[in-house]
This record gives sequence, C-alpha cells and structure tokens, in this order.
Amino acid sequence: MITLSHFLVVGALLFAFGLVTVATRRNAVGVLMGVELILNGANVNFVAFNHYLGLGISGQVFALFVIVLAAAEAAVGLAIVLAIFQTFKSIDVRTADLMRE
Repeated sequence: MITLSHFLVVGALLFAFGLVTVATRRNAVGVLMGVELILNGANVNFVAFNHYLGLGISGQVFALFVIVLAAAEAAVGLAIVLAIFQTFKSIDVRTADLMRE
C-alpha cells in the first residue's frame, strides 16, 4: 500500500537532487534542469497532499500553476543562456560574472 509518506520521500529526493544539481553544475543548462527538479519535487508534494487529505482540487491547481511557471522559467532561462553564449562563446555560469563589469 502506497501512503503519503512514500510520496513525500519521492518529493524530498527530487528536491534534494535539484539542490545538489544547482549547487554543483557550472553549465547553465544543468542549473536550469536542477531548478526544474526542485519545482517537480514541490509538485509531487502538492498533488500527494491533495489526494490524501481530500482538499478538493486546490493541490492540483497549485501544481498546474507551478508547471506553467516552470515553462515560463525555462523559456526565459534558455533565452538568457543563448544571450550569454552569443556574448562569451561559452555557457559556463562563471563567465556570466563578467557581465557586472
């Protein structure tokens, strides 16, 4: 029998893997994938709480909102990555530090 705690563990693992990915990657695309993992971990928790606590459709609405937010974040993030690549010929996030000067 799958319980709420199983879903919470999966959500926590996704969130943790996303944090590790964001913290360790120097490639901008890898960082964006880490942010997506973090958002998906939150989505798993929203839907699991919605299902097991019987909160109507509010958890699913929040999950849908997070999916839309993630799509917008991916579009804007990839546009920034392309702009950095055109300027510096690299997608290493450490080169973006030069943009402050």
